[in-house]
Amino acid sequence: MSAASFIETMRVHAVDCDAPSERVWALISQPERWAEWSPHVRGAEGLGSPQVVEGAEGSVVLRGGFRIKARITQVIPGESWSWQVRALRIHHAVRPLPGGRSRIEHVVEGFALPWSVAAIAYMPVVGLTARNIARVAKRG
Repeated sequence: MSAASFIETMRVHAVDCDAPSERVWALISQPERWAEWSPHVRGAEGLGSPQVVEGAEGSVVLRGGFRIKARITQVIPGESWSWQVRALRIHHAVRPLPGGRSRIEHVVEGFALPWSVAAIAYMPVVGLTARNIARVAKRG
């Protein structure tokens, strides 16, 4: 793959879940609940409470207390939200499925080096967190 093809990179990950979309939405949209399903996140500051707020600027607090500045770029209540960290954008969505199930979708985009490489490298973490969200949501 040439360096030019790394300029803009987008990766999509989806997991089906045996829980209703409302329950999944509560998990992914409330920063104080992120630590329930994300192995590397302890919480957030300034991104919204109880749910993420479009236009909010703050930090994601990682395990060990490391903070990463982030901005919430879009929120569609009950459906999806997006945030940006430098040139890395992550879109979280939940889609209802028949039978009270749902689909958890994540899109990770990187713009320009090194963020396009970071988008590719981050996908295994995205897959893990999506499966964790599904597991936690199923438990109720």
